[in-house]
Amino acid sequence: MAQKLAPGSRLGEQQLAMLFDCSRTIVREALTRLAARGIVTVSARRGWFVIEPSQDEAREAFEARRVIELGLIRSAGSAGKIEKTALRQLKAHLQREKAALKESDVGNRSFLLGDFHVCLAECLGNTLLADTLRDYTARTTLIAMLYQSTHDAVQSCEDHVQIVAALERGDHAAAEVLMAEHIGTVQSALRVQAPTDPLAQLRDALAPLQNTAAPKTPANGRRRKPGASPDSDSSTYLGALL
Repeated sequence: MAQKLAPGSRLGEQQLAMLFDCSRTIVREALTRLAARGIVTVSARRGWFVIEPSQDEAREAFEARRVIELGLIRSAGSAGKIEKTALRQLKAHLQREKAALKESDVGNRSFLLGDFHVCLAECLGNTLLADTLRDYTARTTLIAMLYQSTHDAVQSCEDHVQIVAALERGDHAAAEVLMAEHIGTVQSALRVQAPTDPLAQLRDALAPLQNTAAPKTPANGRRRKPGASPDSDSSTYLGALL
């Protein structure tokens, strides 16, 4: 969540065991738990890697966050006004966000902006969904790194301020709308490109040359038969040789 491990980073068991001064068995158990939470993946004979979410997986992650976070706010609205202790906790988190925006520690800023959603779930009284959101927030952070998000951190913090303000005045409907807009803005800032043809470059390189000029008449006055290649043509299409 602090954007210190890029998507696709390799996590070697031996290196991690040395780093944390523990056995590889413990490292493997930790990585297995992270794999179950969708944070890392294992590849046979290659090892463990931080996930690289596909475009479909990115879309699904944001859809899941919408369902969870909007549902949390709606449920809190039916339960009554949010408690003052929870509001104080949220406001304290916002103060840490604002302070981080003024500092050069990008990792801390990224963590706090993502952790706001986990903090909100905890303050709304659902620790189980808070744990789930922690994993989804980590995923969307990796997605933002992978797809080079252009989302502004200052704007993200201001969105959080507006959401908390709506909750404080008891307007849960407005808070739900603001949260939906916030998640949509973060998703729309991703630089997701249309699917490309992986063989496009090779296909273009090996395509037949299109000769639009009129066929020349040989000196003997006879035209070449259709499909026949000139003796001097050195750019034979590779496909004709295979």
